[in-house]
Amino acid sequence: MPVRDRADPGRTCILRPPMVITVRRDVSTRGQGDAHDITDAVSAAVAESACASGLVTVFVVGSTAAVTTIEFEPGAVADLNRLLEMIAPRHTEYRHHLRWGDDNGSSHVRAALLGPSLAIPFADHKLLLGTWQQIMLLELDTRPRKREIVVQIVGE
Repeated sequence: MPVRDRADPGRTCILRPPMVITVRRDVSTRGQGDAHDITDAVSAAVAESACASGLVTVFVVGSTAAVTTIEFEPGAVADLNRLLEMIAPRHTEYRHHLRWGDDNGSSHVRAALLGPSLAIPFADHKLLLGTWQQIMLLELDTRPRKREIVVQIVGE
């Protein structure tokens, strides 16, 4: 679609629609608190895509897991899990338990606090993450799960 350049009205630019690429990955987890560094998988999807720059969204399917960034080292992961236990203790009363007869009310509350997705810009086929910043999938359900991660790349 031709568009006039505002800075140079005599110049016409051609706008190309962005490309959208979707990649899915499965991750097996061991239950509440199990953390996985998925940075390499997301980086590989971006590097292998036809897009040099844009935005990548990482999304975990389900209502009892989360995606965030963290310095992925045992101490920081333990600190986050300890904080989540203080905010939404596993062994307390949740109305969710009464409705469904299960034990994962804390899982739903924790997932709602952290969120299921993350958007990260990229340029030159590389994620624009900080040196100590990794992408983490955090299992919040009280049992092992097979999680589907959706990586959607929008760029040019």
